Amino acid sequence: MTAAGAAQVDLGGRRSQVGTGVAVLDHLLEELAEAGAFGLTLEIAPDDPEAEVGRAGAALGEALEPLFGLAGASGRGFGIAPADEALAMVVVERSGRPLVVSNADLSSTRAGGLHTDLAATVLDELARAAGLTIHVRLIEGESSQHVLSAIFKALGIALARATRGEG
Repeated sequence: MTAAGAAQVDLGGRRSQVGTGVAVLDHLLEELAEAGAFGLTLEIAPDDPEAEVGRAGAALGEALEPLFGLAGASGRGFGIAPADEALAMVVVERSGRPLVVSNADLSSTRAGGLHTDLAATVLDELARAAGLTIHVRLIEGESSQHVLSAIFKALGIALARATRGEG
């Protein structure tokens, strides 16, 4: 592990061990890995929670980036996932032009007591580190907890498809 943190993605694995220092983010990243049917090991060095969230997104992107170059990887994928009343769709493309476009505004949500939008921070850092264009569409959802869960599960499915050639 570096001073900031490290992540490892095992496309054939099913076990995940996530320790970001932010319990809600740990849960969301475990849901992401479970939905994508891959193992995720991610550990972030202790810091203030906002920094830990950004580092987690960057570490995940750094771990995923080489997987887009594997034989058979399409570099693009989509996922649609529910979480109770929420339904989200995420589309990813390895474009080399980091960009996140989303209609889900969670800026007023204080998940895990954070002062920033947890999803936007993770997605921005993930996109930057892996060179991804990420589109998030919230189709339905009222509960911020369920919306976050649906987004992260859809992201896991999209990433799995992009790295396994199922895009």
